[in-house]
Amino acid sequence: MTVLKPKPVSASAIDGQVYKVFPNDLNAHHTAFGGMIMAKCDRLSLVVAERHSGKVCVTASVDSMHFRAPAKDGDTLIFKTAINRAWRSSMEIGVKVLAENSYTGDHKHIVSAYFTFVALDEFGKPIDVPEILPVSAEETRRYEEADIRRQQRLKNREAMANYRATRGG
Repeated sequence: MTVLKPKPVSASAIDGQVYKVFPNDLNAHHTAFGGMIMAKCDRLSLVVAERHSGKVCVTASVDSMHFRAPAKDGDTLIFKTAINRAWRSSMEIGVKVLAENSYTGDHKHIVSAYFTFVALDEFGKPIDVPEILPVSAEETRRYEEADIRRQQRLKNREAMANYRATRGG
């Protein structure tokens, strides 16, 4: 078995990918369509996962996606995406999206999300990924919180399995 060399968060992070919101990106409330933002978060998270693992990756889950405030026509979305933690074959990628008013320079935090990706080998089977090396206090906080979210996901999975087993389905 090959021992993979741990990597720093900075080796795969995306800090400041931008997207200009146009009228075709708006929903019936004239704010940015949430599905469009979700899709961009998923794609950017995939890039981070594949940069980190060096493998083809697939989205395994979206742990949470919190829409904190709307983005409007003409806003510039700024995506910050980084790996929070890696386990055997899975990785949690965190995304923060800001909306910037390009005329005033004002920013507001509009979305926070956590995606789990799994790296796959050439046969489509999960494959080991490198650990991460958190460097800053912020990276360490995100690293530790990722494990709390993972434990909660595993606990929820077990609770659902137990529920279904007692219900016969």
